[in-house]
Amino acid sequence: MPSLRRPDRNVKTLELTADRASERLDVFLARRVDGLSRSHARRLIEEGLVTVDGGRERPSHHLASGARVVATLPATEEARPAAELIPLTVVYQDEDVIVVDKPAGLTVHPAPGHSSGTLVNALLAIAPELAEAREKMRPGIVHRLDKDTSGLLVVARSERARASLVHQLKEREVHKTYLALVQGVPQPPQGTIEAPIGRHPKNRKKMAVVAGGREAETRYRVREALGGFAVLEVEPVTGRTHQVRVHLAAIGHPVVGDAVYGRRSPLVDRQFLHAWRLAFELPSSRRLVEFESPLPADLQQALRSLRD
Repeated sequence: MPSLRRPDRNVKTLELTADRASERLDVFLARRVDGLSRSHARRLIEEGLVTVDGGRERPSHHLASGARVVATLPATEEARPAAELIPLTVVYQDEDVIVVDKPAGLTVHPAPGHSSGTLVNALLAIAPELAEAREKMRPGIVHRLDKDTSGLLVVARSERARASLVHQLKEREVHKTYLALVQGVPQPPQGTIEAPIGRHPKNRKKMAVVAGGREAETRYRVREALGGFAVLEVEPVTGRTHQVRVHLAAIGHPVVGDAVYGRRSPLVDRQFLHAWRLAFELPSSRRLVEFESPLPADLQQALRSLRD
């Protein structure tokens, strides 16, 4: 197995403070460093790239609360994603932006172990200029949808457009409304969920409502009650990872078909979550535009089966 050491110019150093007493060093690193597996953490420790209070320790070393952990992480050079001819529904485009209607099952951007077949690869085929973007692995991407969430997403075609959209998102001037089918009928039928979201304390691949998490706010309105289910219009005011799914599960009304935060459903083969409406200002003209996407066929069929 090759060494993980790299020249200094290709590494980054993280300084972390142990926040739990008696946690193993390798477990701590895997929990605290995004994208780092426990086996990779163990290799870094064994290579001498991790110190605890200035000294080397074994992966099994149990940390004292408040211990100072310094990890030197080798940087990896990732190749730019390639253009691919993947069918894509373009709702709108101009010199600044592309609005796409993403199908369920399509990952938004490449990630380790998943370098092709993404929305970014499809976008590069219709907008080759994205290959020159600063964000080489996520060119033009200013917000995301989960792989199994369908619907509208806006992409920036230039750095100027990207800056405008990022500013609008930060100032909460981009309005996104989802349609979700949830278990049960929320009471009251219209409300706001305000609960901080962070990494799940026991499963780092999940998010959860946790003390000390990032501020998160979601508004909802019951659009239709269907027996033991309800169709909601949901507007995430903030933009945390998995926010809509986490917040709805937290109030006892998980999204139907969400195997991560709820349970699978015979009604639909994925989570019933669709980015239905998207409104923002066009970067050049400052004109407010709004787009809507009809429910995909699988979600329409789920509703028909409940109404019959």
